[in-house]
Amino acid sequence: MSTRDRIIETADRLFYQQGFEATSFADIASAVGISRGNFYHHFKTKDDILDAVINQRLANTEQMLDRWEISGNDPSERIRSFIHILIVNGEKIRKFGCPVGTLSSELAKLNHSAQSDAAGLFTLFRSWLCRQFVALGFGAKSDALAMHILGRSQGVATLANAFDDDGFLKSEVTLMCNWLDDQITHLKASERA
Repeated sequence: MSTRDRIIETADRLFYQQGFEATSFADIASAVGISRGNFYHHFKTKDDILDAVINQRLANTEQMLDRWEISGNDPSERIRSFIHILIVNGEKIRKFGCPVGTLSSELAKLNHSAQSDAAGLFTLFRSWLCRQFVALGFGAKSDALAMHILGRSQGVATLANAFDDDGFLKSEVTLMCNWLDDQITHLKASERA
């Protein structure tokens, strides 16, 4: 891994764990194990690092969604992959919250120019979830259903973090999957009627 990539990976982790504003150049350089001079060779400003972190997160998220597309047998299974990410990342979520939500919230509070770029991660999830609901046959309701599951997952992540409650997180994942099953059952029943 190149020094630049190590800086981005480390900055991503520190922005998530400590927050963007609380993380300094010195924190990142120290964690990477490089001098500040070497650091400035790769990134001139903290905003340059933030842009690289957001772009890396977008690329990683796109790769994850592509994997779910390939491995999921049907759209409902792919949506369940999204829901279960709360369990896959449960320990981190309980300690630090959702990486997408925490960064978006912090940048919004700072009125930072990169806030809309960070929110692009939510847009990526929203569009992907909407496509899955369209493929299931929900038509015009697909975007509202995508926003519901996205909003609920953010609420679950926030409360699991606030209460450090793994049981709550797992219970909510089960309820979200049950909700999805109910939506599909109602859709099929209305198609038969």
